[in-house]
Amino acid sequence: MEALKQGADTLFILLGAIMVLAMHAGFAFLELGTVRRKNQVNALVKILVDFSVSTVVYFIIGYGVAYGTSFFVGAEQLAAKNGYDLVKFFFLLTFAAAIPAIISGGIAERAKFWPQLIATAVIVGFIYPFFEGIVWNQHFGVQAWIKGLTGVEFHDFAGSVVVHAVGGWIALPAVILLGARANRYRKDGGISAHPPSSIPFLALGAWVLTVGWFGFNVMSAQTLDKISGLVAVNSLMAMVGGTLAALIAGKNDPGFVHNGPLAGLVAVCAGSDLMHPLGALVVGAVAGTVFVVMFTLTQNKWKIDDVLGVWPLHGLCGTWGGIAAGIFGTKALGGLGGVNLGAQLIGTAMGVVWAVAGGLVVYGVLKASMGLRLSQEEEYDGADLSIHKISASPEREANW
Repeated sequence: MEALKQGADTLFILLGAIMVLAMHAGFAFLELGTVRRKNQVNALVKILVDFSVSTVVYFIIGYGVAYGTSFFVGAEQLAAKNGYDLVKFFFLLTFAAAIPAIISGGIAERAKFWPQLIATAVIVGFIYPFFEGIVWNQHFGVQAWIKGLTGVEFHDFAGSVVVHAVGGWIALPAVILLGARANRYRKDGGISAHPPSSIPFLALGAWVLTVGWFGFNVMSAQTLDKISGLVAVNSLMAMVGGTLAALIAGKNDPGFVHNGPLAGLVAVCAGSDLMHPLGALVVGAVAGTVFVVMFTLTQNKWKIDDVLGVWPLHGLCGTWGGIAAGIFGTKALGGLGGVNLGAQLIGTAMGVVWAVAGGLVVYGVLKASMGLRLSQEEEYDGADLSIHKISASPEREANW
């Protein structure tokens, strides 16, 4: 019977890992559809290579930083319990690798290729797992301190703060240090529009992310006996809440409509195991509105050229999700309880501060030592030709 449970748990978390792995295709197509045609190949290559670097670094360093586990033992030991511990690594790796995938969208169209891979290695090897270990593995007694202060620990079931807010807030200094795309904000005060190159690809990316997210949230239970249909339906309600709010706030703009479900899903991760479905609907709707309003503000008023809006989407909606778990998770609002707004505010603030500091250090050092940005000519030609020597749809030579 024990062997059957181990096998079922291994399959359960493996399916979750595969679903979140598929989300990286969503990241790729969301970025591909949003950037201009001359940067589409770069979007695809970056996501795959970032994931590959993340895998190696998280296997050798990052997972140990977060959970104190080393894989430098015999395969016989690794295969114990149907290899559950290995598959758990695979599942949590897909979360870790989401951080560089998030950042990729903010710095698109003008960032150098190799410095970003170095940033990926440092972020996935240390910055992300350091905070992951604090929240999800009781490191340094921080959770015990929060519990002593507020009565409960900081609650982040599936990573609104640990993954999304951290990714979005690391991206903000990267985007600012990199600077806006050439001619985006003109000297006469005008703004050059860079419309998405492909709404169908953008929509495909959003759909793949949305479907994979049910693995991201539901399989965060990590064992089959802890699976909760509440998590699934709360994710669904937040997704549609975000979509409808973005539709209204974004005045039918398809880019906003397809980022709306993602905003809702980012926000519901933290409290998806506690909220009432109607609470999740509200949390998602607030997130969808936050994304539209803050994306517009950052781009048009503050002139921060965050191409995919990853700071509003992941940074701000993730921050809202961490706080919302302490509001809508309470019994007073139909939730299961066991959360405290004070604990959520402390844990969320810690994640934001750590991410901003990490982003400033990593990208600041890289900018000073190697430079972050393509040359003016390379940016004009596009990252596809400048870095990869091929465009997304090469024209056949006329005189072949």
